[in-house]
Amino acid sequence: MLARKKIRMKHWIKSLQQTHIVKSLVYFMVGVVSFPGIAIINKIKISGTENLKDLPKRNVLFVSNHQTYFADVITFLHIFCAVKWRKVNKLGIPVYLLNPFTRVYYVAAAETMKSNWVSRLFTMAGAITVKRTWLTEGKEVRRGLDPADTRKIAKALENNWVITFPQGTTKPFSPGRKGTAFIIKHHQPVVIPVVINGFSYAFNKKGLKLKKRGTTLNVKFKEPLQFTHQESIDEILEKVMDAIEQSRKFMPGMDHSIAPIQNQTNT
Repeated sequence: MLARKKIRMKHWIKSLQQTHIVKSLVYFMVGVVSFPGIAIINKIKISGTENLKDLPKRNVLFVSNHQTYFADVITFLHIFCAVKWRKVNKLGIPVYLLNPFTRVYYVAAAETMKSNWVSRLFTMAGAITVKRTWLTEGKEVRRGLDPADTRKIAKALENNWVITFPQGTTKPFSPGRKGTAFIIKHHQPVVIPVVINGFSYAFNKKGLKLKKRGTTLNVKFKEPLQFTHQESIDEILEKVMDAIEQSRKFMPGMDHSIAPIQNQTNT
């Protein structure tokens, strides 16, 4: 009986955390604290928000390269809220935090979201916690796809936007995860590629402390990707990695016609 009560209480707390009121409060607190580092101490350059204007409110998947644990996602949330307030490629004064766009979830490593009180708080902003893809113990080890994690992402897509980082690591040009391609093939979301740059220069690896002032933070939203039913998981993943400019042809020194994003090392 006691165990059942604990389970019910856990579900009730989880449901409460997912309400608009609670998420709005978290957005406001995180947004107020993070805004100076994103738009005052550093400079944010946004492009492509016209590609977000007519998106449906559900089954939209944002795929992006990854440079810090939290600053990337926090910046996306700022932008989505600003777009809701009809801002185009800018944030402006963050009055949008008074009525934020909260139908957003983001994929994050479970270990990361349990690391400290800040990450635990930010979990309430809409984290979909999954098992870490890469483990660093002198070397990097690849974990296989966990079907339970894929189901959680698919469930969130039913009524929301979801942000995911196909590489599962902040290391540039790491290979993508097939789980992202699996979701695209079987759930057919609108897929918006995002390319970011500058975050690993401006912030530490967690993205919670400033490392360098005056950095330009670039966020580029591209047009939705188009896929066919005949494309395989590998073909879909290749298209995604090209779109977020993390495939082999974008590596510095490789021969390609489009300039790669800068190769950055995280500390």
